[in-house]
Amino acid sequence: MNEDKPEIKKLYALSSENRKFSFSLPLKHTIRIGKRSYEVKLKSDDKYGTYILWKNRKYPVDIVRSRQNRYEILFNDISYTFTIETPFSLKRMKVLKTSEGKTGSELIKAPMPGKIIDVLVREGSGVLRGEPLLVLEAMKMQNEIQSPVNGHITSVLAKSGTNVMKDDLLIEIKVE
Repeated sequence: MNEDKPEIKKLYALSSENRKFSFSLPLKHTIRIGKRSYEVKLKSDDKYGTYILWKNRKYPVDIVRSRQNRYEILFNDISYTFTIETPFSLKRMKVLKTSEGKTGSELIKAPMPGKIIDVLVREGSGVLRGEPLLVLEAMKMQNEIQSPVNGHITSVLAKSGTNVMKDDLLIEIKVE
């Protein structure tokens, strides 16, 4: 691999309304709207803070909240929430969506071996689809495991500080 040319990766931003926007890394300083391309610049200074310069106008940008791959930003004083997904995580989300609307129980299993850092739910508590259930550390990265369905927690088998193997049962959710 040539070290002068960085590897280009495809990522997706999913809006809170599940609209998908694809982009490649490294990011380019142009955006495309329809068939026209525009040059944009991300800048920062003491007077204006962080802003995007587009068509010689400054649009303020502020990251309000970030957790794992979920972000909330203020862009020109309007709030936007989105997640950044890899092609693999996007496929996983589609598979999880197929279980939506089913009744019964949803079994949450460890997607990889690792260590449970934090359990964020209790038995009997209600959860919404996309809500974080626990944090699993694997290969020195913390992964937030989210609920694929709306429901109530019927069983929490995961305990903070314990090691788990791939496909170990962590949480059971009664689907509603």
